[in-house]
Amino acid sequence: MTVPVIAIDGPTASGKGTVASRVAQALGFHYLDSGALYRLVALAALEAGVEADNVQELVRLARGLAPRFEAGRVWQDGRDLTLAIRREEVGRMASRIAVHAALRAELLRLQRAFRRPPGLVAEGRDMGTVVFPDAKLKVFLTASDEVRAARRYQQLIEQGFTANICDLLADLRARDERDMNRPVAPLKPAEDAYRLDSSALTIDEVVRCVLDRYRGEHTP
Repeated sequence: MTVPVIAIDGPTASGKGTVASRVAQALGFHYLDSGALYRLVALAALEAGVEADNVQELVRLARGLAPRFEAGRVWQDGRDLTLAIRREEVGRMASRIAVHAALRAELLRLQRAFRRPPGLVAEGRDMGTVVFPDAKLKVFLTASDEVRAARRYQQLIEQGFTANICDLLADLRARDERDMNRPVAPLKPAEDAYRLDSSALTIDEVVRCVLDRYRGEHTP
Protein backbone atom coordinates (compact mmCIF):
# COMPACT_ATOMS: atom_id res chain seq x y z
CA MET A 1 0.00 0.00 0.00
CA THR A 2 1.09 3.57 -0.65
CA VAL A 3 2.37 5.31 2.47
CA PRO A 4 -0.18 8.05 3.30
CA VAL A 5 0.91 11.68 3.19
CA ILE A 6 -0.73 14.79 4.59
CA ALA A 7 0.60 17.83 2.72
CA ILE A 8 0.30 21.19 4.47
CA ASP A 9 1.29 24.18 2.37
CA GLY A 10 1.10 27.91 3.01
CA PRO A 11 3.01 31.17 3.13
CA THR A 12 5.53 32.33 5.72
CA ALA A 13 4.27 32.41 9.34
CA SER A 14 0.93 30.80 8.51
CA GLY A 15 1.47 28.35 11.37
CA LYS A 16 1.96 25.34 9.12
CA GLY A 17 5.11 24.13 10.89
CA THR A 18 3.56 23.92 14.34
CA VAL A 19 0.34 22.45 12.95
CA ALA A 20 2.13 19.84 10.86
CA SER A 21 4.34 18.78 13.78
CA ARG A 22 1.35 18.33 16.09
CA VAL A 23 -0.69 16.47 13.47
CA ALA A 24 2.24 14.11 12.89
CA GLN A 25 2.57 13.52 16.62
CA ALA A 26 -1.17 12.82 16.99
CA LEU A 27 -1.12 10.26 14.18
CA GLY A 28 2.28 8.74 14.93
CA PHE A 29 3.51 9.82 11.48
CA HIS A 30 6.93 11.07 10.40
CA TYR A 31 7.35 14.83 9.93
CA LEU A 32 9.04 16.82 7.19
CA ASP A 33 9.76 20.54 7.43
CA SER A 34 10.67 21.12 3.79
CA GLY A 35 11.40 24.78 4.40
CA ALA A 36 14.11 23.76 6.85
CA LEU A 37 15.95 22.05 3.99
CA TYR A 38 16.16 25.32 2.06
CA ARG A 39 17.12 27.14 5.24
CA LEU A 40 19.89 24.60 5.90
CA VAL A 41 21.29 25.21 2.42
CA ALA A 42 20.93 28.95 2.96
CA LEU A 43 22.76 28.80 6.29
CA ALA A 44 25.54 26.70 4.80
CA ALA A 45 25.83 29.17 1.92
CA LEU A 46 26.03 32.15 4.27
CA GLU A 47 28.67 30.43 6.40
CA ALA A 48 30.72 29.50 3.32
CA GLY A 49 30.31 32.83 1.55
CA VAL A 50 28.39 31.32 -1.36
CA GLU A 51 26.29 33.83 -3.30
CA ALA A 52 22.57 33.28 -3.89
CA ASP A 53 23.08 32.99 -7.66
CA ASN A 54 25.88 30.38 -7.47
CA VAL A 55 23.62 27.46 -8.38
CA GLN A 56 26.40 24.89 -8.77
CA GLU A 57 27.70 25.49 -5.23
CA LEU A 58 24.19 25.59 -3.79
CA VAL A 59 23.42 22.18 -5.31
CA ARG A 60 26.69 20.84 -3.91
CA LEU A 61 25.70 22.04 -0.45
CA ALA A 62 22.26 20.43 -0.84
CA ARG A 63 23.84 17.08 -1.69
CA GLY A 64 25.61 17.14 1.66
CA LEU A 65 22.39 17.39 3.66
CA ALA A 66 21.35 14.56 5.96
CA PRO A 67 19.02 16.34 8.39
CA ARG A 68 17.16 14.84 11.33
CA PHE A 69 13.94 16.22 12.78
CA GLU A 70 13.62 15.13 16.39
CA ALA A 71 11.35 16.51 19.12
CA GLY A 72 10.99 19.83 17.35
CA ARG A 73 14.72 20.19 16.73
CA VAL A 74 16.64 20.26 13.44
CA TRP A 75 19.99 18.48 13.37
CA GLN A 76 22.65 18.45 10.67
CA ASP A 77 26.19 17.05 10.99
CA GLY A 78 25.75 16.72 14.74
CA ARG A 79 24.77 20.39 15.14
CA ASP A 80 21.48 21.57 16.55
CA LEU A 81 20.60 24.26 14.00
CA THR A 82 17.00 24.80 15.09
CA LEU A 83 17.46 28.44 16.06
CA ALA A 84 20.22 29.26 13.58
CA ILE A 85 18.06 28.50 10.55
CA ARG A 86 15.22 30.67 11.90
CA ARG A 87 17.25 33.87 11.77
CA GLU A 88 15.75 36.45 9.43
CA GLU A 89 18.84 36.67 7.19
CA VAL A 90 18.70 32.90 6.70
CA GLY A 91 15.01 33.08 5.79
CA ARG A 92 15.66 35.82 3.25
CA MET A 93 18.50 33.80 1.71
CA ALA A 94 16.32 30.68 1.59
CA SER A 95 13.62 32.57 -0.29
CA ARG A 96 16.17 33.85 -2.80
CA ILE A 97 17.77 30.48 -3.54
CA ALA A 98 14.44 28.64 -3.71
CA VAL A 99 13.88 30.03 -7.22
CA HIS A 100 16.63 27.82 -8.72
CA ALA A 101 15.23 24.81 -10.57
CA ALA A 102 18.42 22.75 -10.15
CA LEU A 103 18.40 23.22 -6.37
CA ARG A 104 14.71 22.36 -6.15
CA ALA A 105 15.32 19.19 -8.17
CA GLU A 106 18.10 18.13 -5.81
CA LEU A 107 15.99 18.73 -2.72
CA LEU A 108 12.98 17.01 -4.28
CA ARG A 109 14.82 13.70 -4.07
CA LEU A 110 15.60 14.27 -0.41
CA GLN A 111 12.06 15.35 0.43
CA ARG A 112 10.49 12.23 -1.09
CA ALA A 113 12.89 10.02 0.87
CA PHE A 114 11.08 11.08 4.05
CA ARG A 115 7.99 9.13 2.94
CA ARG A 116 8.13 6.08 5.17
CA PRO A 117 5.56 3.93 7.02
CA PRO A 118 3.30 4.49 8.82
CA GLY A 119 2.85 7.89 7.17
CA LEU A 120 4.21 11.40 6.69
CA VAL A 121 3.05 14.93 7.40
CA ALA A 122 4.97 17.25 5.09
CA GLU A 123 4.79 21.03 5.26
CA GLY A 124 6.10 23.65 2.89
CA ARG A 125 5.05 25.58 -0.18
CA ASP A 126 4.75 22.92 -2.89
CA MET A 127 4.12 19.71 -0.97
CA GLY A 128 0.67 19.15 -2.43
CA THR A 129 1.38 20.52 -5.90
CA VAL A 130 4.83 19.10 -6.73
CA VAL A 131 6.45 16.89 -4.08
CA PHE A 132 3.49 14.72 -3.06
CA PRO A 133 0.73 15.28 -5.65
CA ASP A 134 -0.88 12.00 -4.54
CA ALA A 135 -1.14 13.07 -0.88
CA LYS A 136 -4.20 11.68 0.90
CA LEU A 137 -5.01 15.12 2.27
CA LYS A 138 -3.80 18.49 1.03
CA VAL A 139 -4.21 21.55 3.22
CA PHE A 140 -3.46 25.13 2.21
CA LEU A 141 -3.07 27.10 5.42
CA THR A 142 -2.99 30.86 5.46
CA ALA A 143 -3.73 33.93 7.58
CA SER A 144 -3.82 37.67 7.05
CA ASP A 145 -0.52 39.48 6.49
CA GLU A 146 -0.87 41.36 9.78
CA VAL A 147 -1.59 38.22 11.80
CA ARG A 148 1.35 36.41 10.25
CA ALA A 149 3.71 39.31 10.94
CA ALA A 150 2.55 39.45 14.56
CA ARG A 151 3.09 35.72 14.96
CA ARG A 152 6.57 35.94 13.48
CA TYR A 153 7.41 38.90 15.74
CA GLN A 154 6.31 36.99 18.84
CA GLN A 155 8.26 33.93 17.77
CA LEU A 156 11.48 35.88 17.28
CA ILE A 157 11.11 37.73 20.59
CA GLU A 158 10.54 34.45 22.44
CA GLN A 159 13.69 33.03 20.83
CA GLY A 160 15.74 35.99 22.03
CA PHE A 161 16.08 37.82 18.71
CA THR A 162 15.36 41.50 18.16
CA ALA A 163 12.66 42.34 15.63
CA ASN A 164 10.69 45.23 14.15
CA ILE A 165 7.13 44.33 13.21
CA CYS A 166 6.97 46.85 10.35
CA ASP A 167 10.14 45.40 8.82
CA LEU A 168 8.77 41.89 9.32
CA LEU A 169 5.54 42.76 7.53
CA ALA A 170 7.41 44.23 4.56
CA ASP A 171 9.77 41.26 4.40
CA LEU A 172 6.87 38.80 4.65
CA ARG A 173 5.09 40.45 1.72
CA ALA A 174 8.31 40.43 -0.33
CA ARG A 175 8.76 36.71 0.34
CA ASP A 176 5.15 36.03 -0.64
CA GLU A 177 5.71 37.90 -3.89
CA ARG A 178 8.82 35.86 -4.72
CA ASP A 179 7.23 32.58 -3.71
CA MET A 180 4.01 33.11 -5.66
CA ASN A 181 5.69 34.37 -8.83
CA ARG A 182 8.74 32.15 -9.17
CA PRO A 183 8.71 30.15 -12.44
CA VAL A 184 9.35 26.79 -10.74
CA ALA A 185 6.89 25.35 -8.16
CA PRO A 186 5.23 28.64 -7.18
CA LEU A 187 3.33 28.92 -3.92
CA LYS A 188 -0.32 28.15 -4.66
CA PRO A 189 -3.04 25.82 -3.39
CA ALA A 190 -3.40 22.44 -5.06
CA GLU A 191 -6.69 22.22 -6.94
CA ASP A 192 -7.98 19.64 -4.45
CA ALA A 193 -6.57 21.33 -1.33
CA TYR A 194 -8.61 22.05 1.78
CA ARG A 195 -8.18 25.79 2.28
CA LEU A 196 -8.03 26.94 5.88
CA ASP A 197 -7.66 30.53 7.12
CA SER A 198 -6.16 30.42 10.61
CA SER A 199 -6.37 34.17 11.32
CA ALA A 200 -9.02 33.76 14.01
CA LEU A 201 -8.15 30.22 15.11
CA THR A 202 -5.83 28.86 17.77
CA ILE A 203 -3.20 26.26 16.92
CA ASP A 204 -5.27 23.61 18.73
CA GLU A 205 -8.32 24.50 16.64
CA VAL A 206 -6.36 24.28 13.39
CA VAL A 207 -4.85 20.93 14.39
CA ARG A 208 -8.30 19.61 15.22
CA CYS A 209 -9.64 20.78 11.84
CA VAL A 210 -6.87 18.97 9.99
CA LEU A 211 -7.22 15.77 12.02
CA ASP A 212 -11.01 15.76 11.64
CA ARG A 213 -10.66 16.28 7.90
CA TYR A 214 -8.14 13.45 7.57
CA ARG A 215 -9.99 11.00 9.75
CA GLY A 216 -13.33 11.87 8.24
CA GLU A 217 -12.18 11.38 4.67
CA HIS A 218 -9.74 8.53 5.10
CA THR A 219 -10.92 6.36 8.00
CA PRO A 220 -12.98 3.35 6.83
